[in-house]
Amino acid sequence: MFYNILKAKDIVNLDGGDFDREILMENNDSSFSIIALKKHEIIDTHTSICDAAVYVLEGEIEMHFDAEKFTVEKGELLMFKRDKEHKVVAAKDSKFFLIKI
Repeated sequence: MFYNILKAKDIVNLDGGDFDREILMENNDSSFSIIALKKHEIIDTHTSICDAAVYVLEGEIEMHFDAEKFTVEKGELLMFKRDKEHKVVAAKDSKFFLIKI
């Protein structure tokens, strides 16, 4: 069994650059990660092979899907289906969970 208590705010940081990611759990295509992005940093357009959700811990990110843009702020969750092309833009220095199932 896996037991571990982590302080999410301390797992990733932006001290060394614009982007930091740590995969916390992974099983086949499913994963649970935490990502940190500096303001204006972009995760370029890509497609997820799983349904996914982002939960913002700090800051604010924009999720761009085709012509739609969703602003996700601290404490908010956005869920989306697999095979949806998207990109992520940090509106502020941000940390968020990425859950792929």
